[in-house]
Amino acid sequence: MCSTTQKELSDADLSRLSSGSSGSDSSKWKVHEAPQDSGLVPTIAVTLWLGWNGFVLWIILYAIFFAGLWGRMTVFGLLTLSLILPVNFPGKWGDRFGEWMMLQAEKYFGLKTVIEDEEDLIRHSKENKALIFAFNPHDMLPYAVFAFNPVLRRLPGKIGEDGACLMTSAIFSIPLLRHVYSWVKGLPVDKRTFLGRLHKGESFAFTPGGVQEVLMLDPKKPDDVVLYLKRRKGFIKLALTTGSPVVPVFGFNLDGSYGYYFPRGRLVEQMSRQLGMVPLLFWGRWGIPYGIPNPQKIHVVIGQAIDVPKEGENVSQESIDRYHALFMKELELLFERHKEEAGYGRRQLKII
Repeated sequence: MCSTTQKELSDADLSRLSSGSSGSDSSKWKVHEAPQDSGLVPTIAVTLWLGWNGFVLWIILYAIFFAGLWGRMTVFGLLTLSLILPVNFPGKWGDRFGEWMMLQAEKYFGLKTVIEDEEDLIRHSKENKALIFAFNPHDMLPYAVFAFNPVLRRLPGKIGEDGACLMTSAIFSIPLLRHVYSWVKGLPVDKRTFLGRLHKGESFAFTPGGVQEVLMLDPKKPDDVVLYLKRRKGFIKLALTTGSPVVPVFGFNLDGSYGYYFPRGRLVEQMSRQLGMVPLLFWGRWGIPYGIPNPQKIHVVIGQAIDVPKEGENVSQESIDRYHALFMKELELLFERHKEEAGYGRRQLKII
């Protein structure tokens, strides 16, 4: 469990946690669940969204080892063209295709969302505040953040309309993938984009644990849900800079989406930090390497927003530590409130 100390939390924080304000009133919860359908059309859509990981690799291997000169030139020419074209090419047609993929993915994964306090989100939306939805865990691929795509209308008001996901910048350097993730409202998770959206009042989701959590996956400990958060305080600092509320989010059933293998050790950790992704082998539905995930029943729970003061450029370390500790505790409680219903009754959250 998270070892947040009483010292890190103020009396007001402890009062928030002990009163009903932390989401324990289930009468306020708004539940939206799509019937699951992993048939032909949804499978094709998810393949066109998440199947590019393997497609790019296989087409490069084909060009290198099997294609003739003209075939090799065609493949690498098209990949180069993809890197030259604007990331959102071909504009509105790409956006419409992305929306179709998201609507089909909603069926494929039978997406269920639970908003613990929708009235609170509506209040923030009316105040034109950008919310930071901190999604956990990362797991192999944190694809469940698609729940925040605006076409799914899972969030109220302007918050839902602005929906986007910030992800590793490495994605936008890979041909073909860069376009697909742009079509589904993906953006690079760099400081410029992060602060830019907050200043404009545009909400977004991101995964604070990052690829470090992939390195902590251990098939020998299936009951442990490991989150790498204790050192992840940068997003809290940026939230305090702009006075943007932080919302704890947990996605159940991501594990089991893929089987995987990766070498372990310091060298792999260093490579992962440099690349923004872990060099590994993974396989999904039908055992296809780098294929699409198994049709897991995805269950995303959205906690109550944690309001933070606006401290501008002079954010104090005391404030960072306080609100980071509060975020971790709220996330832990969010997990505990929903784990039985999600089938995680025997599992333990470990924040390291």
